[in-house]
Amino acid sequence: MIALTPVGVVRGGRGVVVDDYWGDSRATIELADHVPTESLDGIEAFSHAEIIFFFDRLDDTSIVTGARHPRGNTAWPRVGIFAQRGKARPNRLGATIVQIEKRDGRTLHVRGLDAIDGTPVVDIKPVFAEFLPREPVRQPAWSHELMRDYWKREG
Repeated sequence: MIALTPVGVVRGGRGVVVDDYWGDSRATIELADHVPTESLDGIEAFSHAEIIFFFDRLDDTSIVTGARHPRGNTAWPRVGIFAQRGKARPNRLGATIVQIEKRDGRTLHVRGLDAIDGTPVVDIKPVFAEFLPREPVRQPAWSHELMRDYWKREG
């Protein structure tokens, strides 16, 4: 059995899940009490971090282990859960690269985090350019359609 202990929690940003318009999303990540403040030392030297978080508000019955139409849209092909980024995943893990705005003690201020207020954070990793894809990224047309409004600003 794998046991994960959250290292922090998302504060602020959205209070409810909405599929699109995360472009203006600003939130903070507050370290859990058991995590030392020094775990964030040096993070402000990086422009971006990858935040790994846990979709804690999903009901067990919503978890998908097989294939489905992304967002339930039958105009898009039925693909396996590992060929999409939906939240109803077998292990309920989300991962997003965010912009680091600043660090304030035990709090990391970020922009572009698509997790809602109160979401448990299981890891924070700085983004190294050397870990980004070295080859051109290929993805199907339907995924571009799905993401068309995802990072747009609301309004």
